[in-house]
Amino acid sequence: MDPKRYPQLVQDILTGHAQTKPSYGEIEVQTIFDIINHRYQILHIGWHHKRWVHHCLMHLDVRNDKVWILHNTTEHELTDELIEAGVPKTDIVLGFCPEELRSYTEFAVK
Repeated sequence: MDPKRYPQLVQDILTGHAQTKPSYGEIEVQTIFDIINHRYQILHIGWHHKRWVHHCLMHLDVRNDKVWILHNTTEHELTDELIEAGVPKTDIVLGFCPEELRSYTEFAVK
């Protein structure tokens, strides 16, 4: 897959995940897409039992023609979704993992 397609692919994947509303509280699901700097997030914002919720569920960046997974607090395997969409493992970076440990994964180091 052409790395120039990664930003749109990431937006499509996150837009799909953002369709699921939490089953609790008055929570709004927001997608935050910084298309200039290639930073993409899904946020939960709202109230649950008189408690303010502001939580980042997923955060991905596209840097140097690679997709960086920086945060994922869901059960969804973003790596599998990216691979199924045609992104090679060598173009996926597990940014939440320390660089010295990334070489032990099947994904890119940086």
